[in-house]
Amino acid sequence: MKKKNGENNGWIIGIIIVSLLVIFSNMVDNDRDYYETDDNEYQYSRRVFSVIASSENEVLDTKIKEFAMKNDLKIDIVYDDTLKITKRLNRGEKFDAVWLSNSIWMYAVDSNKVKISDTKSTSINPIVFGIRKNKANELGFVDKTVYTKDIVNAVQSGKLKFSMSNPVTTNSGASAYLGILTTLAGNPEVLTSEMLKNEDLKEKLKTFFTGLERSSGDEDYLEDMFVNGDYEAVFTYESSIININKKLQSKNKDILYAVYPVDGVSISDSPIGYIDQKDENKKETYDKLVSFLLSKEGQKLLANMGRRTWYGGVTDKADTKIFNPDWGIDTKRYISPLKYPSTAVIKEALMLYQESLRKPVHVVFCLDFSGSMAGDGIADLRDAMDFILTERAEEEMLQFSDGDLVDVIPFSSGYDTVWKSSNAEGLKEILNNIKTKDPEGATALYPAAQKALSLLRSEDRNKYNTSVIVMTDGKGNIGSLEELKEYYKTLEEEIPIYSIKFARADEKQLQEMATLSNGKIFDGTNGLIDAFTEVRGYN
Repeated sequence: MKKKNGENNGWIIGIIIVSLLVIFSNMVDNDRDYYETDDNEYQYSRRVFSVIASSENEVLDTKIKEFAMKNDLKIDIVYDDTLKITKRLNRGEKFDAVWLSNSIWMYAVDSNKVKISDTKSTSINPIVFGIRKNKANELGFVDKTVYTKDIVNAVQSGKLKFSMSNPVTTNSGASAYLGILTTLAGNPEVLTSEMLKNEDLKEKLKTFFTGLERSSGDEDYLEDMFVNGDYEAVFTYESSIININKKLQSKNKDILYAVYPVDGVSISDSPIGYIDQKDENKKETYDKLVSFLLSKEGQKLLANMGRRTWYGGVTDKADTKIFNPDWGIDTKRYISPLKYPSTAVIKEALMLYQESLRKPVHVVFCLDFSGSMAGDGIADLRDAMDFILTERAEEEMLQFSDGDLVDVIPFSSGYDTVWKSSNAEGLKEILNNIKTKDPEGATALYPAAQKALSLLRSEDRNKYNTSVIVMTDGKGNIGSLEELKEYYKTLEEEIPIYSIKFARADEKQLQEMATLSNGKIFDGTNGLIDAFTEVRGYN
């Protein structure tokens, strides 16, 4: 039977439309830089030059994208904490380049799995003590020769308290800790495993860390936390001291004075390295990216952000509007760099810190057991707490020690109990309670947070760092923020409230609690284990 012209035309148009849809689908799929798997990891693409970089390098992201667009390059950068990057590479995630904060972590990448070559240092960033200038004057550190022992003595005598990023989760924290460790060990040619067993050294380190007021899980939050809080000193990057001072000046607050011990300073060299995936085109893109970072334009961008980009890190031509001498920033004096130990010793030192050297914590978990948590929600919560409260946390070096105090407040329409623990057996009991309690009722978010604060308000801050960790999947509908605010005003010291949002949690409510307490929100919607692991790095 002969088809009519209209039917023929419709048939032809249909074929064209289907063909165009197929072509478009392929274009979209091929042009996709990455796609996420169920465990939120990124899969490697042959069409895109992929870089995994330390989070502090994200400040250059916009400029790198502009450079890539001008040069018709497809560059995608994934940012993460430095120590997490080494773990991601070692477990098989594929990238074309890695841009870390410090060369010591390049050696932590398994060379049998990942071949890194053509590494280049992009800038230099000393890790120094920034002390409120009035306090630095009081201690006699301004315009004077200062040794590490002078700072240690000020901390150990109770004259100086400080904040820093967590040594087991951040480069600045780890580098600062290794610097103090090396100095207290007597500045040996190389730090060894045997030295870490010295009991006298351990006691000195324990005493030093009693001066730690707040610990941050990342460098960016450390800056904001310090500016919004009332702290005496911070142990961090020189570039962070510069950033903090800019913010302090804008708020008319006392600025920080940078102190560089003459007997040695930890230095981060921000190396970028090529990961060979047997693709010549990728190597060409890498070379272009490195050339941009090391060009006058790239180096100026880094210098504007407080990174040293000149040879040897010493110059008398630094921009004093950035590297301000009034802030103690000294670019004219040679900095004696501390020697880092082997990767094995670094790992052992970090584990030693987590298990026995750090200042103990008293943390109160407020866990949502409201009716909406039934099903997958309560299952995920139980799994996450099983990770955090057991030896599984050792995988991330975030395990609790017998010196820590852990309380759990399960809340729904209210709270009728507080589960307490001061040792491993107590943690097992808490975990059993979590696994056997069923969800029901409403969400008494604010009363639970207030109860947590009441448990911590009389704690000895010289012995413990305190914090509240709230996890909820909904909106607090019992109590009020105003009541919590009024109670918070009665506290003599700052107690941060960290919140983990899950499912349909009201982010506005959680942000209000974070702002009130100089805390932070963490996203648990993609996995509570990751969220609880991240928040543990902050206490």
